[in-house]
This record gives sequence, structure tokens and C-alpha cells, in this order.
Amino acid sequence: MKASPTFLVSFALTLMGLSASRLSAQEKVTYWQNVRPILQQHCVKCHSPGEVGPFPLRDYDEVLSHAGFIAHVTRTRYMPPWKADTAFRHFANENVLSEQEIATIAAWVAGGKQEGDAPKEPRRSKSGRKAAEPNGQPSIGNDRLRVSMRRAFSIPGSNREEFRFFHIPLRNTDTLYVRAIRFIPGNRKLVHHARIMCDTSGLTEGIDGLSAEDPHSFDYQTKPLSDPFLYGWVPGNDRIRFPEGMVKKILPGTALILNIHYSPSQTPQTDSSSIEFELTGPEGKVELRTFTMTEELISNKPFRIPAEARKTFYMLSEPLPEDMSLVTIMPHMHLLGKSFKAFSVSPGGDVSPLVHVPDWDFNWQMTYQYLSPLPLPKGSVIYANAEYDNTRSNPRNPNLPSKETGQGWGTRDEMMNLVIYYVPGRLQQP
Repeated sequence: MKASPTFLVSFALTLMGLSASRLSAQEKVTYWQNVRPILQQHCVKCHSPGEVGPFPLRDYDEVLSHAGFIAHVTRTRYMPPWKADTAFRHFANENVLSEQEIATIAAWVAGGKQEGDAPKEPRRSKSGRKAAEPNGQPSIGNDRLRVSMRRAFSIPGSNREEFRFFHIPLRNTDTLYVRAIRFIPGNRKLVHHARIMCDTSGLTEGIDGLSAEDPHSFDYQTKPLSDPFLYGWVPGNDRIRFPEGMVKKILPGTALILNIHYSPSQTPQTDSSSIEFELTGPEGKVELRTFTMTEELISNKPFRIPAEARKTFYMLSEPLPEDMSLVTIMPHMHLLGKSFKAFSVSPGGDVSPLVHVPDWDFNWQMTYQYLSPLPLPKGSVIYANAEYDNTRSNPRNPNLPSKETGQGWGTRDEMMNLVIYYVPGRLQQP
């Protein structure tokens, strides 16, 4: 006999120690009173029109049509996607459902998906504005700058990956103090990832539209950039808001250099991606800087993963030249990646866990923000180890049969990067 979805949900609740009947005995579980607050806090940010979620979850009707699926993916912790190990370290932007929240959603489904009574008026702030935008995001305010590619890019239908540079002049006469960045892909199906850089030389306009494989692109990479890593967008990492009082600076006369990776397409398509900045004033702001570890720091080179092999690589930084306070951290690998772990060791031997992603998912890469700036004294070193699986048993392996894979930007190549935002010195802990 085939079990019903309601029975399975109730059984799952029982395994968690919270049966549907027990929860219902305490209170009537309804969408408005119990489920909607959970979804607004954890899910609606992505599940809104134009965002990465495949369907919106803004109101009762939208949630009702996916109720059983929501109960399943929350019970299995497939959603919301949070890949960092919470036993290793907690982060400020952690998005993890509690057992009680999972049980509440399951009890709602098992209890008939009751709507309940909707509030008559939305909660408002003292200014009279809604406390949140309809998609659950904080209101950004008026100090917003949105820029787009100068012209739409025609993606050829050659079924090949494309790596292209784009030049976006800001023509800003003053320094911009950026407290939040959002990358908005114009073609969500084909824009795979993007890196945003800043140039103040005035000599890079000719790079616009060039392929990274075009030898002429190197003609525009001879002078240091004012910021070689303003922000990186990868799947699952579409926006970042810096901690209060911290900013990224964009100097006067800056042009943005956008390096976009497009997935293969069998038909010609177009893309016109945008970047949105939330701006603030300079008063009392601390400038964020970028520290990056790449494959050049791997200690057990060469960075090659043989066919039908599993390998672990190790990175070790040079001793830090100054005191640093780490603000965010973002590991990066491709499809063969299985796990990533990083920690620091001070000159005195103190160990600080930095990040651990035990089950790497190429489709959900995130910038993890520390609960408070993490101080590392001068002379500390950062260790990282990453595991790769280049066997046919890896369901994400892009090459079947498997073949030897090394370093490269392409999805079928591999990378081992660690990107850190920090501020110089040791910030006082709150």
C-alpha cells in the first residue's frame, strides 16, 4: 500500500519528536500566524519574481501550490541552502531552519494547510513606510546607483563557454562609499559567474567585449587595477551587504571591469547584466580590503586531478604582514570539489576555524560573514584544504568518462580559491 504524503509528513514529525497532533494540540497551525513568518525570514528573498528561486512564495496561494514540496525540502534541509558547517563556525548571514520551524511547516501541511486570519494592515515603521519591501528585502533607500553593460552582448550559439570582459565607465567625480552590492544577470540561464573590478587608469575602454582568450585582452591588463576584486557573483551569492560602518571605496574616475563567464548555448542569445550599489557617506566608515588565496599557494603541486582519482590539496598563505580583522570569507571550487576547510594559526599557535563546507555544491556558493570581525595577529598563516573527486561515481563530474583535470576558468576545469574581505588592524570586539 502506498503511503500518503500527509502520513509521511506526520511520520517525519514523529521522528523529530514533534508529532503533528502534539503541535496542533498546542495551537492551530495556520499559514498567516505560523508559516508565513518562517518563509518571510528564510525563503522569500530568493522566491520572488526576478530572483533565483524557481517560483514565488509571497502569499498563501503561491505557498499552497507548493506546500508538500516545501515540507519535503525543508525536512531534508535541501532548502534553504546553507552549506557551511554550523558546528565548525557560525556566521551573521546564517540561514538555517530550526527543528521547531521545520516541524511547524510539516504540521501545517499535515493539518490541512489552513490559511488562518490575515492581518488587516501591514506593520509600518515610524516614518509610515512599510517595514520591508514586498519581496522581504530591507528597504535600500534613495542612495542607490545602478549601472548596466554599455550594450547588449550577443552570446554566440556555438555551444562553447564564453569568458568576456566588459567596460562600464561610472564617470564619478567623487569617491563612492559602497555599503551593499548586487549583481543582476541579464540572462539568468547563461550568465554563470562574474567578477567586478575597478580601474582608474582611463586606458581600459578597448577591453569592452573582448574574449579572455583574445591575446589583445592582455594589452589592457598591464597596469595594476585600483581594486582587482570589488565583488564576485557566483550561483547563490547574488548580493552582499557589508556590516554597519564598513564600506568598499570606488575612487573618482572609476570604470568597472566586468568579467563574465557564460555557459554554453546551442542558440544565439543576448545578455545585458547590471550592477546595483547602495551608497552611504564617508563619516565613521572603515574601508574593506580584499585578500585572496589562489592555486599559486598550493603546497602539494601540481594542481592536477588524474582520471578516476580523488585528491586533497593544501594551501598555505605567507605570514600576514599586518594585523587583520576578517569580515567575510568565500571559498571557490568547481564541479569536482567535494569539501573545503580553512583555519588560521597565530604566531603563538592559537588556531581559529575560518570556514568548513563539508558537502561542496557548485550551484550554491556563498560569501560567509563573520558574527563580528575576526582578529588575526601579524605573522598568522591561513591553511586551507580542499577535496576533489574525479571519479565516475561523482554525479557532478562533467567528463564521462573522467579525464585528468587541472587549473582553469572553465566549468570543466578546476580552481581552489579563498577570497576574504578584511580591515587592517584589530577591531575591538563588541
